[in-house]
Amino acid sequence: MIKKADIILAAILIILGGMIAYMMASTDNRGHAVLITVDGKEYGTYSLYENKSITVKQNGHINKIIIKDGMVTMAFSDCVNQTCVHTGAISKTSQSIVCLPNKVMVQITGQGQGEAEYDAISN
Repeated sequence: MIKKADIILAAILIILGGMIAYMMASTDNRGHAVLITVDGKEYGTYSLYENKSITVKQNGHINKIIIKDGMVTMAFSDCVNQTCVHTGAISKTSQSIVCLPNKVMVQITGQGQGEAEYDAISN
């Protein structure tokens, strides 16, 4: 049998869940820069707000990355599976596009390379 307290508890949990979801959705985690690495080494850092086409040629492979209107896409890759091309556009920090066969990774960073601020560093 459902008691009045159960209904109140369920309503409170639904409201809290909605508030947490709203807060997470409204947080601005929009990136500012695009970091491209090839085989773990930095290839380049580009502004997310400057439209640009970057062609990465390495070890006989080609990847074409397009930055347009604050979004980044892997427009072309000569890899077999094309997962990186089908990833779609990214624009928020913590998002990335990875082409494993060609060892190319595109990451969105919050600030330009070398400008990141850390709260603390420990050894």
